[in-house]
Amino acid sequence: MLALQRRAVILDLLRRDGAVRVTQLVERLGVSDMTVRRDLEALARTGTLEKVHGGAVATTVTTTGEEPGFEAKAGLESTAKAAVAGAAAALVKPGSVVAVSGGTTAFAVAARLRYVPGLTVVTNSLPVAELLRGFADEPDAGAPAVLLTGGAPTRSAALVGPLADQAIRSLQVDLLIMGAHGVSERAGVTSPNLAEAQTNRALIESAARLAVVADHSKWGVVGLSRFAALSEIDYFVSDGALDEEARTVLARETGRLILADAADAADGAPGDA
Repeated sequence: MLALQRRAVILDLLRRDGAVRVTQLVERLGVSDMTVRRDLEALARTGTLEKVHGGAVATTVTTTGEEPGFEAKAGLESTAKAAVAGAAAALVKPGSVVAVSGGTTAFAVAARLRYVPGLTVVTNSLPVAELLRGFADEPDAGAPAVLLTGGAPTRSAALVGPLADQAIRSLQVDLLIMGAHGVSERAGVTSPNLAEAQTNRALIESAARLAVVADHSKWGVVGLSRFAALSEIDYFVSDGALDEEARTVLARETGRLILADAADAADGAPGDA
């Protein structure tokens, strides 16, 4: 299990129980006491928990208008993200060139791509690149070829800016898996980061098809900058908790609305709305 995955589990336990013990995490994660303590230290630096003797307790994060870091978001709506990831990964065809954006839901999709043969993955996400390159070290792993765009990292660990945009514009990809900070009928798909929105736009323009992956909690959230209209989306992949108003709008405005349920977290079989 990678560090980012371990920390997502820790955050899930904190949100459920309000506190965790080091001994509990050692048993749950199957790692050493020192590894757990390093993970808690890293999460404490992001403000998502407070270390106490023998473990950690959850903290209340004040909304500032800024996007949380990757690790802070990784444990949010984890069941929904797993379902969305299973359904979105089913859209990826063997031998294709796939782009994967930054964001924790896109990361969850990338984790499902290990066994899709012959893939080339273009990404501006540092966690996605780390994950996919890690697959190459595993026995019998047909790891995808990975192209990292370059650029300057955001708090969400996405590479953005002129270098990223220039690299992306020179490419052509079959399918883009795109995460979202927020989605609404009025604003479309948005990000709180202007530079990230511009790089997302470059990714969209390089792709033959666009799949936006966003759990139900993203509906009605509006970030500072729009990077895609709903009409540009070929596939919108969300989970079964998406409300009826959102379903109606997305079914009408996008090419295809795909709603995943909890079973898709295990088998990845999508269902149409």
